[in-house]
Amino acid sequence: MALYKIEEFYPNYREELFDGDDIKGLDVYAGKTREKIGSIETALVDEEGRFRYFVIDTGFWIFGKKVLLPVGYCQIDDQARRIYAIRILNKKQVEDLPEYHENTKVNHKYEERVRKVYHTSSTAVMPVEVSAPLEASVPLNLPDPAFQSRAISAHANNGNSDSDTYNYQQDPSAYNLNTSDHQTLNLYEERLVANKKRRQTGEVVVGKHIETETARVSLPLEKERIIIERTTPTGSRTIPSPGKIEFQEGEIARMKVYEEMADIHKEAFVREEVNIRKEVERDTVEAQETLRREELDIDTKGS
Repeated sequence: MALYKIEEFYPNYREELFDGDDIKGLDVYAGKTREKIGSIETALVDEEGRFRYFVIDTGFWIFGKKVLLPVGYCQIDDQARRIYAIRILNKKQVEDLPEYHENTKVNHKYEERVRKVYHTSSTAVMPVEVSAPLEASVPLNLPDPAFQSRAISAHANNGNSDSDTYNYQQDPSAYNLNTSDHQTLNLYEERLVANKKRRQTGEVVVGKHIETETARVSLPLEKERIIIERTTPTGSRTIPSPGKIEFQEGEIARMKVYEEMADIHKEAFVREEVNIRKEVERDTVEAQETLRREELDIDTKGS
């Protein structure tokens, strides 16, 4: 049976199968351990578009070796975005797997070598708890005939032959994802989500303008003047002795005269202080909605 890369069979596989997500690049871990063994490079699907293998790029784990992992030997943790290879427990098993190249012819003989390695480790396998296997969360619908015919034509150049008539249903544990024992159902409920956002409801602009008025002021001024009075003495007079009389010429007294002058000018003073601030008023808005919630109904038949 011919195998095709997922991007060849489904050119728009991200949107058609995974709602925009991509399986490429998902980390792959050995068994149920935390030992990373590589990542998914691509997937191989059969002529009906069913997933059969993941191509694992082991990176630096085993010097970039690429191997095939049957989809039945892995379990997918969709929430953690990782895959557990439940049949790979150590490096020795990966080293024993045949290497996959771009031009590898995946025929019945090559697949037998792959299955032989995984079957030898089946007794040591323990189940891994996962959140959702691939087919449980992502149904793989058949492509339309146009996609299928283009994929077969594109892959014919890689050397695959219709002589590979192996029926994958002969080994369902390796090529069928177990959706009966590992399914996760999501039960949804609605909740009220209250958010706040700010919007501008107004604006206050504070400015200044100048008003003028005419002011009058009265200022009394004083000025000095000199009064000189000359009088003639009356009554008895004392006649000084001639030797004590001193006759003088020139300046005999000096007295300064002052007057007040008006000094009227303008000065600026703080008349009033204005304090600008904002206050927050709080109000409570109440809303009422009808919320829906899913409940699980279990209908069992028989024993």
